[in-house]
Amino acid sequence: MQFARHRRLRQTANLRAMVRETHLHIEDLIYPIFVVEGEKIKNEVPSMPGVYQQSLDYALEDVREAVQLGVRSIIVFGVPNEKNEIASQAYCEHGIVQRAIRAMKNEFPELVVIADTCLCHYTSHGHCGVVENGTIVNDDTLELLAKTAVSQAKAGADIIAPSNMMDGFVAAIRQALDEEGFTYVPIMSYAVKYASAFYGPFRDAAHSAPQFGDRKTYQMDPANRLEAFREAQADVDQGADFLMVKPALAYLDIIRDLKNHFHLPIVAYNVSGEYAMVKAAAQNGWIDEKAVVLEMLTSMKRAGTDLILTYFAKDVARWLKEEK
Repeated sequence: MQFARHRRLRQTANLRAMVRETHLHIEDLIYPIFVVEGEKIKNEVPSMPGVYQQSLDYALEDVREAVQLGVRSIIVFGVPNEKNEIASQAYCEHGIVQRAIRAMKNEFPELVVIADTCLCHYTSHGHCGVVENGTIVNDDTLELLAKTAVSQAKAGADIIAPSNMMDGFVAAIRQALDEEGFTYVPIMSYAVKYASAFYGPFRDAAHSAPQFGDRKTYQMDPANRLEAFREAQADVDQGADFLMVKPALAYLDIIRDLKNHFHLPIVAYNVSGEYAMVKAAAQNGWIDEKAVVLEMLTSMKRAGTDLILTYFAKDVARWLKEEK
């Protein structure tokens, strides 16, 4: 009787490792940090166990632990005390993100520090742009995003990561950075960002829930695939250096699409809702957290992502080191 013996290559752990096609590395991970004003503050986000809003002193300790585990890149989100309609703390020279970037680069000069470049954390209305008569105004928003990006680059950010989904945001930021002499600072564009229900817990962490309406006029419809090509192509044409897909788990097909069509590094954002679901199930004893997380992140790598922004970064780094 003739038939294929596929099991021959699965007989032992070392044999399976020898033929494994997809590998998850510590270098693939980007660790998110939420920094708040003040000192000696470390507030756990209720919907995200193990994730904290931290004052800069504690945030530096958190980064130190991540670096010791081998994590090479972080992304900084700021939670300011003061918010207004023009998001002035987003581009303030002494804003919380700018101070955090300076402190982190001073203590960890080799660490890649990525600045999240959006306005929703800083606006009193919680939207990602300027609001006029209940409408998010695209072109006026671009001016504020450009100012924010330049202020972050001046603070020492290695990468600017705009996440607002305004039309032309990459072009506006690239022009502003270049005019200020930051031609060497790359842009990690949130190129394909869906209007997703998976973002809920993040809004607890960043205090960024919109005070009216939703973000469906600027974030993408989850039902659309071809639109992702148009969004990504526009950002490539405008000068993006990385392309991000957000969320990751429900959009693995989009990650593969971008990997097949573009020759830039692809980034997946393993978002707060994905994190919270795993944590809740694990705390109830319904799943093996380590096994599920590693399988989930490996699926993102298999789909084509090069880098993964994940709240599990420190845990994954620890697990990968244990396996060596």
